[in-house]
Amino acid sequence: MRLKTILLGVTLLTASTLKAQDNIITVQTAKPGAPVQPTMYGIFFEDINFAADGGLYAELVKNRSFEFTPDPLLGWQAFGKVEICDDGPFDRNPHYARLITMGHNDWWTGLVNEGFFGIGVQKGADYRFSVYARVPDGRPQILRVQLIEPYTQGEHQNFAQTDIKVTSADWQKYTAIIRSPRTVDKAQLRLFLCEENGRSGRGAMDIEHVSLFPVDTWNGHENGMRKDLAQALADMKPGIFRFPGGCIVEGVTLENRYNWKNSVGPVENRPYNKNRWESTFTSRFYPDYFQSYGLGFYEFFLLSEEIGSEPLPVLNVGMACQYQNWDDESAHAEATEEGLREYIDDCLDLIEFANGSTSTKWGKLRADMGHPAPFNMKFLGIGNEQWGDFYFRRVKIVADAVRRAHPEIKIIGTSGPDSEGHNFEIGWEAMKRQKADLVDEHFYRPINWFKNEWNRYDKYDRKGPKVFAGEYACHDRGKKWNHAGASIYEAAFITGIERNADVVHMATYAPLFSHVDGWQWRPDMIWFDNLRVACSASYWVQALFAQNKGTHVLPVKNSNFPAKGEDGVLASAVLDKTTGEYIVKAANTCDTQKQLDIHLEGIKKISDAKVILLDLSQYDLENTVDNPHAIEPKEMPLQQIGNGGNSIAFQLPAKSFAVFKIKK
Repeated sequence: MRLKTILLGVTLLTASTLKAQDNIITVQTAKPGAPVQPTMYGIFFEDINFAADGGLYAELVKNRSFEFTPDPLLGWQAFGKVEICDDGPFDRNPHYARLITMGHNDWWTGLVNEGFFGIGVQKGADYRFSVYARVPDGRPQILRVQLIEPYTQGEHQNFAQTDIKVTSADWQKYTAIIRSPRTVDKAQLRLFLCEENGRSGRGAMDIEHVSLFPVDTWNGHENGMRKDLAQALADMKPGIFRFPGGCIVEGVTLENRYNWKNSVGPVENRPYNKNRWESTFTSRFYPDYFQSYGLGFYEFFLLSEEIGSEPLPVLNVGMACQYQNWDDESAHAEATEEGLREYIDDCLDLIEFANGSTSTKWGKLRADMGHPAPFNMKFLGIGNEQWGDFYFRRVKIVADAVRRAHPEIKIIGTSGPDSEGHNFEIGWEAMKRQKADLVDEHFYRPINWFKNEWNRYDKYDRKGPKVFAGEYACHDRGKKWNHAGASIYEAAFITGIERNADVVHMATYAPLFSHVDGWQWRPDMIWFDNLRVACSASYWVQALFAQNKGTHVLPVKNSNFPAKGEDGVLASAVLDKTTGEYIVKAANTCDTQKQLDIHLEGIKKISDAKVILLDLSQYDLENTVDNPHAIEPKEMPLQQIGNGGNSIAFQLPAKSFAVFKIKK
């Protein structure tokens, strides 16, 4: 986390020196309230906007196993004589390419892969190329591997090259390390079939699962994550990690849903899936958007563990996307225990994969993949953003079966896609009847909605299921992108989440990732291209809450709490028992600076304090890959005068969010 430190004159005052000010925030330090759940602030991952293949998953080759349909060469440019065969070494990925020489020394056969909007490589970095190959007639051949810059004005398109000699008529895996001598953001991978003398030669070669990874992935995993993107997640210190979505969970059809069992085991034999977001928006259309499942449930669980988050998988409830199928009963599994057996088994088997002994079928697979110890999964979402009786009937059957087998697992249901209204209300009623542990609420809403929801969770039933604010983002009308003007309202709203930590146990902004060249939906938390990353203003809002969540809520009185629909100063406070700090968060949504007096009732003297300030006053300003640091938090020590006291006076700038960290 980048924090620029500057000095700012801020006064610590005794209570007697307080005057009538715009906003007096009184924190009752002697009355710690509800625990702040370790899962309170987290991340939501869905493979939209090329978030997985082409994003967090570090594979640089598109369609590496020639499995895209209906065109197995989509993403590849073939030249010479190339045939696609379907009797390869991997039964769930049967296709491979046969390269056949053209019979003349100056006629070449090979393939060029375009990558995901190009292939990004860094100067001096190493890249691991791998391929399964054979020479079907037993005659040794050379596979020449090149990184090329196709539109260069230089003498050579290729700027890095290695040769791989294939000698066996049986399938074998071959690897080579290629070091890039330059930085290129939109390179391509080119493969030539040739002989050792470098001529096009005679013969043929079969190739399958053509792969190129940076050697320097997150934690060095070979089938790993892009390091800068994974690091951005770790830096947030998220408490919960929800995966794999989202509407991805549902699919356009049940056959098209995200099937977690296809995403585990040897990566070479994980079958491809047509991405549900490929063609949802004809205005942002990507017919080459598939899921390789290289980033699968094992990798999700492992990443959760490595960034310190609780894993929260969400599984299908026997329903395809309702938005795309509406009231078509035939699009969904039969609402009986027999009809839903496959989906019940998916849930039970996943728990065994995550938590089971290595003597069990799925626990053994986890161990074989490299993690004998259990992942200690505690939560399971059943269904995503679905509503009405279609959902209520199915989720009860699946959830009851899970509870009978695993009463220790907390079940998360959904209140549907609306933040209020009929479907929302009956969704909550149904989840209460079914005794869901948490209810997943979604709200992608404009600024005015957030201004009208300052007190949303103040009036929730304290005895019902807890809230998972599972997908939310603020935007302005006509400005559905990550600008500062919307992010300040997210900060103000989240103070209400924090004040109600007895009701809200989880909150995750969504979507998480977006490729600048391949997005379908915005706003998004983290934007990236092939080499660069930009954490949005919304990212910094979420990060400041997650990094400073504390352990217990402290009651707060605000002398000038804004009315519904009005701008103002919103505040929350927590105690962190692990550090002894009092943490106060305040968001000023007004267009003018506000005097802020923070009074820590119950302590005599503040010994040390600092503030982290996020300036969101430039309405249209956003962080981009060209200007990633336009909006970032700045840490400022609070300057004490006189004998100090138990209060802080601070001029809170217009449209800004501040985190005060105070020690007595």
